[in-house]
Amino acid sequence: MLQYSFSWKQLSVIAGVSFWRFYFRLYGGTIRTPPVIEFLKALQTTIGKLLVIRDRVQAHRSKLVRQHVKAQRGAITLEYLPAYVPELNPVECIWGYLKHHAMPNFCARDLGDLAHRARRHLRSMQRRSTLVRAFQRQAELF
Repeated sequence: MLQYSFSWKQLSVIAGVSFWRFYFRLYGGTIRTPPVIEFLKALQTTIGKLLVIRDRVQAHRSKLVRQHVKAQRGAITLEYLPAYVPELNPVECIWGYLKHHAMPNFCARDLGDLAHRARRHLRSMQRRSTLVRAFQRQAELF
């Protein structure tokens, strides 16, 4: 008889795509409301006025996120993707490319190793403007 008690650790990534590049941040554990607000603030500092088209994850719809957006007085506009259409979300193309092309069959030693490898590949992907445009076109096809 084989018994093993798993203790899963989690690495989460939040990302946004603009016309010319994508932005991301890695977080240990599940992404909740505070990292979403932190990411919006970082995007706003980098880009300026934002139109955020997002999926319906609970952290995206939280009261604190709505309050933060309202406090920006029009500097951030929020729209939602229709339910259950990940193919319309260019960020899903980033995850697919990372999993199937940049890091297929990668077996990390630990969470730090996974974070290092993912960050390195995501940064490499950021520098490839044709790849970023391909993510956007793929989402437009649907």
